[in-house]
Amino acid sequence: MDTPERAPLPVRNPRTGQTDCFITPLSQREVAAVCTRLRQAQPAWGDAPLEHRIGLMRAWSERLEAHREAIVAADLDDTGHGQISRAAPDMVIAAIRRLAQHAPQILAQVRRAGRSPGMPQVSFHTNLKPYPLLGVIGPWNAPFMLSTLHAIPALFAGCAVIVKPSEVAPRFVEPLMRTIAEVPELARVLAFVQGDAATGQAIVDQVDIVNFTGSVANGRKVAEACARRFIPAVLELGGKDPVIITRTADLHRAATAVLRGAVTSTGQVCFSIERVYVEQDVHDRFVELLRAKAERVELNYPDPARGQIGPFIFERQAQIVDGHIEDALAQGARLVTGGKSFSLGGGLYMRPTILTDVSHEMAIMRDETFGPVMPVMRFRTAEEAVRLANDSCYGLSAAVLAGSEAEASAIARRIDAGVVSVQDTFLTFAGFGVAEWESFKFSGMGGRSGMLSYLRKQAVLVNTGEPACLLEQPLAAVT
Repeated sequence: MDTPERAPLPVRNPRTGQTDCFITPLSQREVAAVCTRLRQAQPAWGDAPLEHRIGLMRAWSERLEAHREAIVAADLDDTGHGQISRAAPDMVIAAIRRLAQHAPQILAQVRRAGRSPGMPQVSFHTNLKPYPLLGVIGPWNAPFMLSTLHAIPALFAGCAVIVKPSEVAPRFVEPLMRTIAEVPELARVLAFVQGDAATGQAIVDQVDIVNFTGSVANGRKVAEACARRFIPAVLELGGKDPVIITRTADLHRAATAVLRGAVTSTGQVCFSIERVYVEQDVHDRFVELLRAKAERVELNYPDPARGQIGPFIFERQAQIVDGHIEDALAQGARLVTGGKSFSLGGGLYMRPTILTDVSHEMAIMRDETFGPVMPVMRFRTAEEAVRLANDSCYGLSAAVLAGSEAEASAIARRIDAGVVSVQDTFLTFAGFGVAEWESFKFSGMGGRSGMLSYLRKQAVLVNTGEPACLLEQPLAAVT
């Protein structure tokens, strides 16, 4: 039953801990009205030549550039992290322009045309038909960037898109909608709406395909709802990303890569490094190098424009990370540097934290931590390292650093993960929109093929000869 009016939801500021804004979730009826409007506009958008959509998307990238500072300011209020907020608009703009350049080649690779080998009088060609309406349900970490990035390939494909960002971090929507309004044809097929879990459910009930980023538990609910409606779901869920470091690796390079991969955005990234496996001969030296680099990292308090690590965006997440650290220490782990979260000016911060003497019996090596914590574990052989890396219900991404690309790549092939960074960590964004991958295990499903995820293939078969006569020609196998 629809609720005519929804109560406003308070939104916490991650830097102050105070409520500084409210959003009013859309009702089921309001969501349905937005979806109806988008559906009505989609055929003209989807039928237009690709070059037309490319031109409009390029125009939108220019409007994003013009409103960049307003988006940065709102994203900073959402996340509390100036470094990430400053980079987010540039990453979205780059993704649009990169796909504008490569979209024609991507589509050309999947189109087929020719003649049937068994019936030469029948020709065939492929049509690519966009799903009319995509629903994107975005996460609270990197809220502007992730909510927007998932809409971009679908728009190029010809879909209309409705996006619901997380109610934890919704402030960016207002300046973003101003950029969309300045490209009127785009505004007819792209809408960002505010809401909570009930709003997200209403979207799932209205659209033709869903893109969801979030936890495994919520992703399962979305998948079940989509299955009941027989619509596809593209799910990017949790991660517990491992990195393997062999004794032949450049340890300074490895420590630099691990620190960046684990601590960027306070570790609140789905493909953050969360498990570190180091060959035992170089374990102690690596830990010391990592400690020295970690202790140079500065908090971005009180100035969000300085430092490399910001507050936890979501208060509950700090409690989860603290619980993982407590559990590890209680089971015999050793704290090398860092520690549990603490309050500064009302925000919850955590310094880069290194733990050793960890095991897979500890939550910190099993469950998604989503914080700036680096648990380091020894291994003796490459076989043991691969077994440990694969001993997880997650399979989002991973990393390997070794003495050579060939050595690292040989290990990478054996890891059960959708993306593996070689000789570095945290490279996933470099492949967005151009590389193809699928998450393994509980980390998601539905593929990550960019535009192709939002296009259905239709085969058109044309008989250039006479149709077969039922009375004169018996049915025969086509070989």
